Amino acid sequence: MIPLAKNIKRYFSLKNSAIIILAVVISITAVVGLFISLKKEVMIIDSGKKIVFKTMKSTVGEVLKQAGIKLGPSDYVSLSLSTKLDKNEENKIHIKRAVPVNLIINGQQEVVLTTADTVKEVLSKKSVVLNSKDRLEGASLNDKIVKSMKIRIIRVKEEIVSEEIPMSFKVIRKENSRLNENEQKCIRDGKKGLKEKFYKVVTEDGKEIKREFVKETVTSKPIDKIVEYGTVLNHKTTRGDFLRYDKVLNMRATAYTASYADTGKHPGHPEFGITYTGVRARKGIIAVDPRVIPLGTKVYVEVAGSTPDYGYAVAADIGGAIKGDLIDLYIDGQEAVDSWGCKRVKVYILSE
Repeated sequence: MIPLAKNIKRYFSLKNSAIIILAVVISITAVVGLFISLKKEVMIIDSGKKIVFKTMKSTVGEVLKQAGIKLGPSDYVSLSLSTKLDKNEENKIHIKRAVPVNLIINGQQEVVLTTADTVKEVLSKKSVVLNSKDRLEGASLNDKIVKSMKIRIIRVKEEIVSEEIPMSFKVIRKENSRLNENEQKCIRDGKKGLKEKFYKVVTEDGKEIKREFVKETVTSKPIDKIVEYGTVLNHKTTRGDFLRYDKVLNMRATAYTASYADTGKHPGHPEFGITYTGVRARKGIIAVDPRVIPLGTKVYVEVAGSTPDYGYAVAADIGGAIKGDLIDLYIDGQEAVDSWGCKRVKVYILSE
């Protein structure tokens, strides 16, 4: 009986072990089946490099972290990081790495991290608008973006500008026979005019590179200044008198009086002391050669040296010996005449 009981007990122990092992196998199979059913297939394409694997992760962000892929702030991901992964289809995640591009606008350089494919896209993303006359240097709009490429935009501006230029006035001088020499009189003040010149100016990045004259217009004409100047000669005598004269003659002067010795007439003669022009001889009456100084001419006689000037006189007489540059001055008293002799004088022909 004892062996039988032992065998029965042994039988049931083996059966329990088998049941336990079977349960474990079933559990493992169930877990593996569940894992397989929840596993998702993912393809990550990172700048052209493919990575394919399966994951239990739920979102794009989680799977990228699992794959050890770090993103820069400007990198492009085809799906948002919060996108749920699809267990029924292959999940493709495209990553495009941003590259630095040197963008120069208005002379100012900026390093731009971009995932754009072309220069045109870079400018569009930066909201850079090219005007019709602007110029690209280093690249064209359809060029592919490469790392560290340089894109320079030359801002070209063309405009018409003007500048005002003053116009000088002329000074018109006119003779005035009533004014003394060296005197002048302003009849009308001058005024500058103004003209406007127009230029076509081309600038690049604010710097002028070309200026071309277009036209000019006179906005206000200048007004000429009119000045009258005197033509009457003048001279200040030793007496302090101010003479206005037409010309001056360098002459010799003798002296005469109304005596018989000088005129050949005695005091009782009806023509005694009467000059050629009919005026009575007196101080201030001189004899002249009418071909040199016309009769009736008013003059001022200035004596050279220390002798006082003869002064104002009228050419009212002639004489047989009075020729050319010789004049004869009337002086009262024979003694004064005799002491006079012949002197060098300047004869100022006075203006009327």
